[in-house]
Amino acid sequence: MAAFFKMKVWRLLLVLAISSSTSFSQRSSIAIGSWNLKDFGQSKSAGELKFIAKTIKDYDVAAIQEVVAGFGGSQAVARLANELNQTGSKWDYTVSEPTFGDSYKTERYAFLWKTARIKKNGKAWLEQKYKVEIDREPYYATFSMGSRTFTLVNFHAITKSKQPETEIKYFKFLPESYPDLNLIFCGDFNLPQSHTVFNPLRKMGYAPALQQQKTSLKLECKNDVCLSS
Repeated sequence: MAAFFKMKVWRLLLVLAISSSTSFSQRSSIAIGSWNLKDFGQSKSAGELKFIAKTIKDYDVAAIQEVVAGFGGSQAVARLANELNQTGSKWDYTVSEPTFGDSYKTERYAFLWKTARIKKNGKAWLEQKYKVEIDREPYYATFSMGSRTFTLVNFHAITKSKQPETEIKYFKFLPESYPDLNLIFCGDFNLPQSHTVFNPLRKMGYAPALQQQKTSLKLECKNDVCLSS
């Protein structure tokens, strides 16, 4: 997972924090999380949903990848929102239509956000111009907190073995396609932030939120003990 964003002032605490150029208090920052929940659908147990909700409850907005395209995907997001509503804050959510790619690759995206902190502006949408070139076209949603507005670009790239750089290269055209939007790219890119495919974005002023850190972890279980590596 990774994120690229362009702002005058920023801070990172394993999340993205956006601030004005003149002040940076805890109250004025926005915590943005991004998580590939891997086949997120009806198979997720109540215990798993509680764990996920506990993990993201301190964020203001969360971008989710790998929501199941078929039956159970949207319902699982609704169940997660309900779990989040039990943590002390009111949450809302939006789920994308299935992506345009081949049926075995297609999935949905989702956004969840705290309504007391964040307002969603208008409808979220899937990228249309590059939906053929990008297997799982990005999902956009514009949010605001006070006078500050930003658009999250939620994305899940093809696997590393299929060379995700062949589709990520089209991201360099997106800021020009949406010149009036403050884009923040987030999701599962299946590439390190140091890859040269991100250089065009860097030249535009974008910077990775995570540098020289592991952003993709695998889970290994032995004798009912599971560890990330």
